[in-house]
Amino acid sequence: MKKTNIPRYKTPRKRKKRTPGESPGIFVVTENALTSKIHLYIYDAENIIKKEFGTIQDVYTAISKNPRKFYWIDIQGIGTQDVLNSVKEKFGINALVMEDIVNTHQRPKFEEFNNYLFVVNRMLELDETLNIRNEQLSMILTEDTLITFQEDYKDILDPIRNRLIHRKQTSIRTLGPSYLLYAIMDIATDQNFNLINRLGDELDLVEDSLYNKAEKSIMYRIQEIKKLMLSIRRIAWPEKDKLNELQKSGSKFIEPEVKVFIRDVADHNTQIIDLLETYRETSTTLMDIYLTIINNKMNEVMKILTVISAIFIPLTFIAGVYGMNFAIQDPVTGKLLHKNMPELYWPNGYVYVWILMIIITIFQIIYFIRKGWFKD
Repeated sequence: MKKTNIPRYKTPRKRKKRTPGESPGIFVVTENALTSKIHLYIYDAENIIKKEFGTIQDVYTAISKNPRKFYWIDIQGIGTQDVLNSVKEKFGINALVMEDIVNTHQRPKFEEFNNYLFVVNRMLELDETLNIRNEQLSMILTEDTLITFQEDYKDILDPIRNRLIHRKQTSIRTLGPSYLLYAIMDIATDQNFNLINRLGDELDLVEDSLYNKAEKSIMYRIQEIKKLMLSIRRIAWPEKDKLNELQKSGSKFIEPEVKVFIRDVADHNTQIIDLLETYRETSTTLMDIYLTIINNKMNEVMKILTVISAIFIPLTFIAGVYGMNFAIQDPVTGKLLHKNMPELYWPNGYVYVWILMIIITIFQIIYFIRKGWFKD
């Protein structure tokens, strides 16, 4: 029988490391944070300029040379303190917001300020080794600029970049950075859909493997899939609250037309939550089926052992009785002891005992068959 291999998922946990009593609003990059790479997109309905800069000051210079446009500042890697400090001063970002950007353990959320909006998204992806990658994407939205902060150089935003570069006179070009904010949230939600679909495929594999052969590894695989679902669930529920707040927001930075698209993302996120609940019930059911199959197998083993024991108990009793070897004659006086196992001196006593034991065995087997103990 072919064994179905189900990959093991690992969910890296990000824990906040902070000294108790430390002052709030302190944002210091960690040692393992990547050096910042800055990409700038300057665009309008007809034209777009894409450049990569080494310093944030070069970005400001390029923006000043191209006024009355829309701007997307994409910062990949948050390991350059000068970049973070400069963005904070240039756009008047609250120190607590910058702290949330650097400490990449935040849940999805939306915060509204007078001169900008702050949005946190989570990007989930399965890497080549089938381990889940959970990256924080922080976004700051102003009237004409979207700033994105990413932990890693690798992301899932290439389709958005291609749309922005190649599609003139479309919503992504004409509705400004608020539509770009929607597009990023939409692709992150679609990525979660891909993970959910993968979950369904994995549960199907587990089910097939379970019905073919209920091995102990099945239990561990189901538990791993449930952990993955829990990771997505911890993102989907806060994401629902965030999207609802965005829809209700009266901020001038969000175009009214964009709220229709945000409502669509919220609907997709609700579908993800529904699928998560369905798959969680499915995984629980599969675990119950596994335990039931194991219990049934154990019952079958116990039934076989019970049948064997029931057959051999009377045979053991007979063998034990005639194995006591009490003499029928006193070896000293020669006196006959008539009550001491006279069968020991029967000419065919050994044969008679075997016949008796065989008859008892056959009778028990017939009895167990009639009781249905040998039925599958």
